[in-house]
Amino acid sequence: MWAIYERELDSQLNGLTGYVYGALMLLFGGIYVMAYNLTGSTEFTMVMYSMTFILLLAVPLLTMRSVAEERHQKTDQLLYSLPLSMTRIVLGKYLALVSVAAMPLVVMALYPAILNALASSGTVSMASAYGALLGFFFLTAALVSIGLFISSLMESTALAAGACFIVMLLLYFLTPLTDYISTSAWASLAAFTLAVILLAAAVWRLTKNGLFALIAALVAEAGLVAAFGLWQERFSGLFAAVVGKLAVFDRFDPFAYDIFDIRSLAYYAAVSGVFLFLTVQTMERRRWAS
Repeated sequence: MWAIYERELDSQLNGLTGYVYGALMLLFGGIYVMAYNLTGSTEFTMVMYSMTFILLLAVPLLTMRSVAEERHQKTDQLLYSLPLSMTRIVLGKYLALVSVAAMPLVVMALYPAILNALASSGTVSMASAYGALLGFFFLTAALVSIGLFISSLMESTALAAGACFIVMLLLYFLTPLTDYISTSAWASLAAFTLAVILLAAAVWRLTKNGLFALIAALVAEAGLVAAFGLWQERFSGLFAAVVGKLAVFDRFDPFAYDIFDIRSLAYYAAVSGVFLFLTVQTMERRRWAS
């Protein structure tokens, strides 16, 4: 695993990707720190909250080459021939990407002390500042796992970057988009049905087994219809509520308001685990297909 880690880290740091990512994060981090300092604010947590928007561009940039470039250059065949489990290979790549993502955050860890020294009034709450930094790191790690999974589905870095950006954009505006969904029970049923269809399509894409995907979709839809028949009144506004609980970016909100939310960190860890598992399954299928 560590050989894969070193190889991926070397690829990121010997090319432009890692440096452009770090420069992008530090540039906007510095701009936000300066902007808040000029207003007399010492709320470093709001700096990190503003930085979440930059991840829409930074994460696709960081993850686009991780697997898609391997497939494009046919070097993925070398990975499949290694005497390593696919889990170790994926973990090696993921840890390298997370290491690159953590590098600018190490520099940004100096910002609260600098703000504390330069602020004209008030002091920076170090506990809140470093809590927000930790929350931002976990958020980035979760988004990197999603980007890695998307890259494993593509054969072009441009397609991987574009698809990842669209997914990041949808995740960022997920909660506002639910405001346009009717709160009626039937609207929630329709939205859940669409989610079942999309999940079935994802299962088919991963397994290439149309029958299995169809059976899974029919079973899920049957359970959904049965639940709707028994508790129809509870479906009112249910889809928006579920989406609100799953919104990745919204989970960072407590850190922006000086609340260290351990549940958000656990959620980010769970998201990372799920998408790493999906990446392993995608690459395992390709390993056996090749």
